[in-house]
Amino acid sequence: MPRAGTSGRTQRTGTSAGSDSSTRRQADTGDAQRTTRATALVFGVGSGIASSVYGTVTAMATIAAFGDDEHPWKIAVAVALTAAVFWIAHIYAHGLSESISRHRPLRLRDLGPIAHRERGLVLAAVPPLAALLLGAAGVLRENTAIWLALGIGLVTLALQGARYARLENVGLLSTLLAIAANVGLGLLVVVLKAAIAH
Repeated sequence: MPRAGTSGRTQRTGTSAGSDSSTRRQADTGDAQRTTRATALVFGVGSGIASSVYGTVTAMATIAAFGDDEHPWKIAVAVALTAAVFWIAHIYAHGLSESISRHRPLRLRDLGPIAHRERGLVLAAVPPLAALLLGAAGVLRENTAIWLALGIGLVTLALQGARYARLENVGLLSTLLAIAANVGLGLLVVVLKAAIAH
């Protein structure tokens, strides 16, 4: 009888340990998934990388166009409005394209999936906006906030180039070329900003 009791306790202990281990694994998986989703929202995943690159370049170009103003609050408003307008335009344009390809009228419910797919265009403007708002709040000097926003855009473009290369499973040279192409596009905007400033 004692043996049976010991065996029962051992089984219960083993089951409890296995349950705890399974719970920890599920929690770790959940944390990893949440981190992945958060990263995907900002930097894009798969086809979302394209809209994120477009959104980043659009935000940087808006900053460059208004850069001679050097008032981060005004630039932040311009960046936010530009991102929103371009997002809506993208949704409508893609909706029309899909309507034509499917040979059916454009319906409002068809725009929801497109808006979700192209959300990277708006979300890409968030990191530069954060830098501009720090300048507007007086945490950073105005000119520093503007250049920081452009720098964040360059870093974002580099990360998106690396993520694209990883998704395509290419070699080191192709990865560097993808990063260089993205960063080069961003540097053109920075050169434009420097030219406007002088």
